[in-house]
Amino acid sequence: PIQPMKESMRLVGRAMPVQIADTWSPQKDPFGLMTEALDQLLPGEVYVATGGSQNCAAWGEILTATARVRGAAGAVIDGYHRDTVRILEQNWPVFSRGRYAQDAGVRSKIVAYRCPVEIGGVHIEPGDLIFADLDGVVVVPRMVEEEAVTRALEKARGEKVVRKAIEAGSSSTEAFRKYGIL
Repeated sequence: PIQPMKESMRLVGRAMPVQIADTWSPQKDPFGLMTEALDQLLPGEVYVATGGSQNCAAWGEILTATARVRGAAGAVIDGYHRDTVRILEQNWPVFSRGRYAQDAGVRSKIVAYRCPVEIGGVHIEPGDLIFADLDGVVVVPRMVEEEAVTRALEKARGEKVVRKAIEAGSSSTEAFRKYGIL
């Protein structure tokens, strides 16, 4: 259910996971560790946020500006964004569950960052490789990164060969028999 705000958005970078928790009233420290987490983003990192009941937007215009200026690669939000027009004006990749105008101010806060999180049954560690495009978000753990990237590139090269064979007149059955790829 996490999709790019615009079909053309793509991102690749290292995960900087963030844990969100619900709140139900004004806080002594509004937004919890949010500003600290944003200020710790490194170039090429992906802000990956999850948690809470998703009763408000977890991403917006100012967060986008901060992350973009710091050189982060994009944001993946297991929740909602707001300020859609202002985010799109910045031409920076944000992936979320959709739009929701409700502000997070008294509804949620960041309780931890650079910590392991889980989204949709997928475990994410700080530094894991994140790929995201119109088809979804992929998390590649560091310990299998080299093998996963090598195998993905091999598969992509093979699919190009199969597509060319089909476009040259081969049937799908013939191409599959010959290359083992479909």
